[in-house]
Amino acid sequence: MNNAEVNPNSGGASGPISPDSTRVRLAILDDHEVLLDSLSSWIFANAPDFDLVLTASSWLELVHSDNVPTDLVFLDFQVQEPVSIEARVRTCRAAGAKVIILTSLDSPESQARALAAGAAGFLSKTLPMRDVMDAARDIMGVQGNAVVQRDWRPLPVGATSQTRPKLSGGEMEALRLYASGCSTVEVASEMNVKYETAKTYLRRVREKYAKVNRPASKKAELIRRAAEDGYLL
Repeated sequence: MNNAEVNPNSGGASGPISPDSTRVRLAILDDHEVLLDSLSSWIFANAPDFDLVLTASSWLELVHSDNVPTDLVFLDFQVQEPVSIEARVRTCRAAGAKVIILTSLDSPESQARALAAGAAGFLSKTLPMRDVMDAARDIMGVQGNAVVQRDWRPLPVGATSQTRPKLSGGEMEALRLYASGCSTVEVASEMNVKYETAKTYLRRVREKYAKVNRPASKKAELIRRAAEDGYLL
């Protein structure tokens, strides 16, 4: 089925567009390497308004890359990994990227899950690439070869050690919620604890990661640590 669904609550940027604006920085996650190569080749040859800075065949390869965050991520719905589509979408969104799902699992249930998690678009892999990229342009606010200028700061270099700190139940829950896009106030509300308690949980998480030489002082760093260690399920 040739289906293209756009989430009106997670769509493109607004505001004036300058012809001097930078290209859309794009990452693609797909565990079918032949398809990944095909997508990459087409974009390089036919979409000069997109800068394909990262292709990954696994979720960890994506989150470990120093090219993250990007403006936009194409995610395969059916990557054979234990991290759910909801967690993958929310992690990308929390890092500041918009997400388009490219999938052959073109069912109403999978579409609803992806859009509810915050994906900006849900596109079938049977669509022509020109249609896929046109949908991406709509979502990103691209006009011609120009895009809205954004202030993207790269995530810090990834972990120097893969030692996983031992977190308490409260610390793990606070980390999951915070890394999925909740504010500290919202973390406290979801956990039914006081604001200071939630703040303490997150402080302890940061301290424990620092002790194993895995920086987590900034939110972007904390999101990466949560993704690396499987706390976003």
